[in-house]
Amino acid sequence: MERQKANKILFTIWVLILVACDHPKYDTYKTLGNTGWPLDQPVSFEVNLEDVSKPHHVFLNVRTDKEYPYRNLYLISKVTFPDGIAVKDTLEYQMTDAYGNWLGTGLTDVKDNALYFLENYTFPEPGNYKFQFTQAMRKRGDLQGLPVLQGVRDFGLRIEEVQN
Repeated sequence: MERQKANKILFTIWVLILVACDHPKYDTYKTLGNTGWPLDQPVSFEVNLEDVSKPHHVFLNVRTDKEYPYRNLYLISKVTFPDGIAVKDTLEYQMTDAYGNWLGTGLTDVKDNALYFLENYTFPEPGNYKFQFTQAMRKRGDLQGLPVLQGVRDFGLRIEEVQN
């Protein structure tokens, strides 16, 4: 009898967690591994968005480890719309605070960062969107980018509807 009661409580908690969690339209990571992120290898995602009637938040999910040597992250983004038009931009994100403390979540040397890419954005048309990101880090005074950026383990894209 006591076991049945415990199972019912666990089932109720599980259902509440499922209901409380948001359900993104798209959420995936690409693993870059321990060898780093090469300058000549962009990370790409293709997303089919059918319902574009509501605004969306688009996040870049970046997982770094203790090998990441910088306090910021520069990226080149390229978004290709269903009609073939592409928009490129240079992005900068802070990875530490002013005192050098790592931002993001995580109890170990691995930190997860959810970085806003597009906030309250209404996609202009339904269809297939291609998102492409290239690391654009370089050492101070160097004109050439880093051939390989160390310390970025995974890079992801998350798209979710804005909740009222």
